[in-house]
Amino acid sequence: MKIARFSRLGFILAAAGSAVGLGNIWKFPYIAGEYGGGAFVLVYLLTVLLIGFSIMIAEMLIGYLGRKDGVTSFEDLAPRNKALWKFGGFQGLAGLFIMIFYSVVIGWIFHYIVTSLSHLPSSVEEAESTFNTMLHSDVWTQLFYHTLAFIWITYVLTRGIKGGIEKMNLVLMPTLMIILLGMFAYAVSLDAFSRAVDFMFSPDWSKIDSDAFVTAVGHAFFTLSLGMGAILTYSASMEKGSNLVTNAFWVVFLDTSIAIVAGLMLFTFLYQYGSGPAKGPGLVFISLPAAFYEMGVIGNVFAVLFFLALAFAGLTSSVSLVEPMVQYFIDRFRWSRLRASVSMGLFFYLIGIVALLSNIDGYKEALTWGDKNFFDWVDHITAAIMLPAGGLVMALFVGFSIEKQRVEAALRPQLGIAFDAWYFSLRYITPVAMFIVMLSLMKVI
Repeated sequence: MKIARFSRLGFILAAAGSAVGLGNIWKFPYIAGEYGGGAFVLVYLLTVLLIGFSIMIAEMLIGYLGRKDGVTSFEDLAPRNKALWKFGGFQGLAGLFIMIFYSVVIGWIFHYIVTSLSHLPSSVEEAESTFNTMLHSDVWTQLFYHTLAFIWITYVLTRGIKGGIEKMNLVLMPTLMIILLGMFAYAVSLDAFSRAVDFMFSPDWSKIDSDAFVTAVGHAFFTLSLGMGAILTYSASMEKGSNLVTNAFWVVFLDTSIAIVAGLMLFTFLYQYGSGPAKGPGLVFISLPAAFYEMGVIGNVFAVLFFLALAFAGLTSSVSLVEPMVQYFIDRFRWSRLRASVSMGLFFYLIGIVALLSNIDGYKEALTWGDKNFFDWVDHITAAIMLPAGGLVMALFVGFSIEKQRVEAALRPQLGIAFDAWYFSLRYITPVAMFIVMLSLMKVI
């Protein structure tokens, strides 16, 4: 049977679609706002260059050489201790667990697309009340849109690499970029754009501490979709003879560029219409709708376009979060793509209902342990343990387990004289950084 392969453009857009998600358009701006803008952005960019890009190449290499699901690729490529290394491939579980709450958040975005067509809150206070009412009381609205997200994602997965994932990304990724660039062009015309540029690129080192560095590393890892098997799985369907370094560069470039553009655009709107950048996680769902209201009629248009772009980013990422485990069951157990896709979809959908209910008054007390409810615990465990651990395993596997000659034969022609620096970083700098991030996020240090 002929195995479906991505075209070069299809791979770049699919991998970029995996990387470009809610982390770029929602999380990056509010984290940058909390840590004072420019200094954090600089630390983030250095982290992406020195650590994110390094692991991106390593993850692509495993998928490209292995040509199968993550578990089988680790097992086949390990020259020794195959029975142990195969467990490295189960990092695909991280993506499936992220989808438990990610699908719920996409449901929120669907809801905001619809409500933005007719009504925008006139103040931050009204926006906060509207969001909290939905989050803590409106279970049926959340369940309806959570169900829509499940249906869309599962359908695309059932269509496979060429007919589903590549086709979706060929449409949604360019559309996402057109929407963001159009809104960015409008932002450039506003007086507040210069303030946004100053905030984003003028370092205020007083806001930077050890937590900021750890956050920058952790977010760079999350937003590039590393440590969850998505890039590995997509790379297994890369065309023969592909340049991994060039492909990795384009994915990192698109991902980082969209985060910067989104940050400049959002901060311009917030400054222009009487708000500020340090609004925390509520920036998109609370502060921004109130800013759109101040624009008048065009605010409704921009609100719909913005939440459409956010939905597209979330959907392209979601498919990549589930695909590693879909491919695992296809390769290892000979399941049909339909059976594997529906099974994995039902997994995140049904447990996602529990995550949804953990925010609802009347349920949240029973679904809260310690200082976090079920929704927050899933978020914390995936971000603090599973993703950093996946990156750590990836670096150790390519750096110490796969024969150096094999890695060098594949990558030295593409990296040239930079190969030795990349290899040293992968073996000694990246593992230490990921271990520190994991301990810090777990509040061990």
